[in-house]
Amino acid sequence: MKIERIVLLFCALFLCTRPVAGETLSKWLGQTVYVPIYSHIYAEDRYRDTPFLLTATLSVRNTDPDKPFTLKSVSYYDSKGVLLQQYLEQPMTIEPLGSTRFIVPESESKGGSGAKFLVEWEAKAAVVEPIIESVMIGTKMQQGISFISTGRVIKGVPAR
Repeated sequence: MKIERIVLLFCALFLCTRPVAGETLSKWLGQTVYVPIYSHIYAEDRYRDTPFLLTATLSVRNTDPDKPFTLKSVSYYDSKGVLLQQYLEQPMTIEPLGSTRFIVPESESKGGSGAKFLVEWEAKAAVVEPIIESVMIGTKMQQGISFISTGRVIKGVPAR
């Protein structure tokens, strides 16, 4: 009886987690993506007011194997929402399965613990949603910290 329940539970979990036949990925013609960035964090109780500086890398990845998209703007803002830097002087094409990155150096501490990127992209034909995320890393003495933040769509033009 116990084995039958385990097999039944396994089958139910398998059926709930496998992809549905004919399932399609969402496709988009453009998005504005909010990506959290941390130019520093606070990591130690005894040094509560001392920031632990980090290098941040924004990664933009085209997950579509067939179609490019165009980055329209990559804007870096501080904790208060003040624009600190525009990373693109002109639009940039990301080829199928291509990627690019933008770096906020450890020495840039103006962004603060609430810094962020707004990334705007568009495509002439519907593309699979890109992966846009940030990776933060820092070392101090013998301690190292690294973590990621995933972008969140705040505006989008879905394919019809």
